[in-house]
Amino acid sequence: MKRSGMRRPDPAAFIKANLPISTVPSIPEILLHTAGPASGLWRLAGREEAYPPPYWAYPWAGGAVLARHLLDRPETVAGRRIVDLGAGSGLVAIAAAKAGAEAVTAIDIDANAIAAIGLNAAINGVSIAAVAADIIEASPPETDLLVVGDLFYDPTLALKVMTFLRRCQASGIEVLIGDPERIYLPQDELRRIATHAVADFGAADRAAQASVFVLS
Repeated sequence: MKRSGMRRPDPAAFIKANLPISTVPSIPEILLHTAGPASGLWRLAGREEAYPPPYWAYPWAGGAVLARHLLDRPETVAGRRIVDLGAGSGLVAIAAAKAGAEAVTAIDIDANAIAAIGLNAAINGVSIAAVAADIIEASPPETDLLVVGDLFYDPTLALKVMTFLRRCQASGIEVLIGDPERIYLPQDELRRIATHAVADFGAADRAAQASVFVLS
């Protein structure tokens, strides 16, 4: 059934009304608006190809392991400028802010994610600059640390992301990657620095091993 003629609701109002607030499995310090079976996300995300899938509506293992790592090791971000690439719900950005980052910018291509990040930052009592943009073809951002959670699920995207991360590294930006070792993660180019058992989307009832990596 085609619904493209239907008017989509305001993202922030929809998220408040339909995505309840809950703690993130394995990260009780953080609350997020998270989708459930009755959330009706199609009304917000649309069904057309032009609208990105609502990845932001769920915590993913790559983001969860990065968030856990930053909260456990606040010295990683304390007093530094942080950019969260493909920020989704804002989970990693929120963890960075809670851990004492000087400034945190969350970037995602989905405008609905930007609305969710604003709401999630507010319920966690942190300040985050949320930006809707696709920056992987652009020059490296002005930041000290770039964090990337779960962006290696697609072969084309994985190649583009790694090219961008190498440019960031060459410009002096530290890069941290969180991933449950999905198939397109280029592990031979990375060095593992931490591993945690965290929940993953679609498997929230059991823990998955996910790791934090730096570029080697």
